[in-house]
Parts: sequence; structure tokens; C-alpha cells
Amino acid sequence: MSGRIIEGPYLADVLEQPKALQNTEQALAIPPGLESLTGRLHQGELTQVVLTGMGSSFHALHPLHLDLIGRGLASHKVETSELLLDQYPLLKAGTLLIVVSQSGASVEIVRLLDMMPRGVELIAITNTAQSPLASRATVSLFTQAGLESTVSCKTYLATLMAVSWLSGILCGVDRTALRKDLQLAAPAVSLYLTEWRRHVESLMTELVGARSLFLTGRGASLAAAAVGGLIIKESAHFHAEGMSSAAFRHGPFEMLSSDVFVAVFLGNARAAALNRRLSDDIIGAGGRSRLIGPGEWGGAFCLPEAPERLRPITEMLPVEMISFALAALKGREAGKFERASKITTVE
Repeated sequence: MSGRIIEGPYLADVLEQPKALQNTEQALAIPPGLESLTGRLHQGELTQVVLTGMGSSFHALHPLHLDLIGRGLASHKVETSELLLDQYPLLKAGTLLIVVSQSGASVEIVRLLDMMPRGVELIAITNTAQSPLASRATVSLFTQAGLESTVSCKTYLATLMAVSWLSGILCGVDRTALRKDLQLAAPAVSLYLTEWRRHVESLMTELVGARSLFLTGRGASLAAAAVGGLIIKESAHFHAEGMSSAAFRHGPFEMLSSDVFVAVFLGNARAAALNRRLSDDIIGAGGRSRLIGPGEWGGAFCLPEAPERLRPITEMLPVEMISFALAALKGREAGKFERASKITTVE
């Protein structure tokens, strides 16, 4: 085990996240056509919403999915690869299709654009204004994350910012209050990242000997759990799996031992007691577990204070620190691609 933090482009991107969030928030507006689509959705002219993307872009849509359901709207969240196959019949006249893609040019997105039937209205969220997705959309929201070298980090947080803004518009949230909440994202992330090196070093000690990592949560925290498993595999070449806290009890609980570490997202007030109990039960069964959330315990697992709607953003910060710690323990540069590429071009 090396134990030395190898700094590279991924770390530089992570440290630029406050700037990406600030730039994205300042650029958010009501683009032409969005008010009309919102009205048609609530009047029943648009009968359903289909949310789609790939990888982290897909998981970023989960908080919006929950918000739409909470407003009594018909929402379907489908990975684009599946939407192109067995779930293609969802795409019919009267559908509001919301597509998230950082590049706006991945192979599945381009195919979807080519196959999209008439009568489907398209809202795009992308980091690339000059992209096939942006050019075909009825309405586009652009993140301002800038260029990103490897693993999705600042583009993902900026996407969550734009998704939260869109959710507020579609669900009728007070826009002044919404804007005030979103303006708090960059300072909260910046505050946490001022201690990034201390966070990583403490996690290196805590994660020594871990062979498997699980990330679990409920509700909106499922976005961080799923993306966390994805980026840790990608950035640290370490086995990690994201799932719901309830699903962990249905099978994975049996494999608990001292070399299994489970990071449990505390979540909102409805989920917190259940997630605390899971973490306690994991430790009681011989596993290793820590809660991720705002609290008095401090350190890398303690989220900065922020409004509830920003929780999907702040929950990613400990995950990123874990990825640096695990990479350092293996003597790797976190986020250095060896087989993958930034934009997926092969199905």
C-alpha cells in the first residue's frame, strides 16, 4: 500500500467545483418555451414525463423524479439504452422528455434523437451548447462547469444544480426562495473542500483493509449512492456498489465482515432513523460503517450545513474524498483513465 496522494487532473476538477456551481447558478434563467411547457404539463396537455440519461447523468435525475411524483405527475425514469429497446413505447405524443447528457453527444443520446417520434417535447440539460442534444431540444438548460478532464465531478454537481432549478420551475416552487437556496451551494462546497487533504488522509486510515465498499441511502440519496459506486470504480479501480439501504438487507448483509465498509447516507428526516439503524446493525454484525450527513461527528463524513434541496450536491463530497483515499492506498492516481474515455461512442 502506497498511502501517498497523487495529485492529478481529477483533483483539479474537484477543487474547481465551487466555481462550476457558482457559474451555473448565475447562468440559470427561464429559457424561451419553458413556461409554456410547464403550463401544458399542469393542464394535462402533456400527459407524462420521461427522464433519461446514461451513467451519472441518469442518476442525477432521481431527485427530479421524486419531486414530480410528489406533485402528482406521471414520471418515468429510464436509462437511455433501455429507452431505445424495450421501453421505447413510452415515447409517444404528449410526452415531455427530459434528457441529461454532459456532452450531449454520447452514442445513446444521438440514437435517441434520431428515433424520437413527433409530438414529444424535449428539454435538454447539458454542459455543451454546441451538441446534437442542444440543437434538437425544444428547451435547453446549460451548465457552466467548463472542461472536465476525467471522472464526472464538477459536471455532475453542476447538473444537479440545473436539475434542481428545473424541478423548482416544473413543480411551482417560489423562484426567489429557490434561487436563494441554490446560491448557497458554492459556499457550502467550498467550505468542505478547504479541508480536502485532511479528509483524504483520515479516510486512508479508516479504509485500510477494506476489500469491498457499499454506499446506501433512501429517497433522493439514492442518486449519491448510485453515482458513488460508479465513480469509485472508475476513479480508484476499487469494487464499490451503490444501492438502497433496504436492498442492502436483502442479500448483501450476509457478506458482512471486517473487510466490508458500508457508507450510509443519513438522508432526510423520514429516512434518518431507518438509516441509523442500518449502520448500527452493520457494525453489530461485524462490518464497518459510517453515516454520511450533517451532524456533530465532524470529519470527512460530515456534510456542510445547506438547505435540503442541496443535499444531493453535498452528499457527493465525501464520496469524492473516499475515491482519493482508496486510490492513494493502491498507489494510483485517482481518476486516471486506462480503458475508458470521457464520451462513450460504442453501445
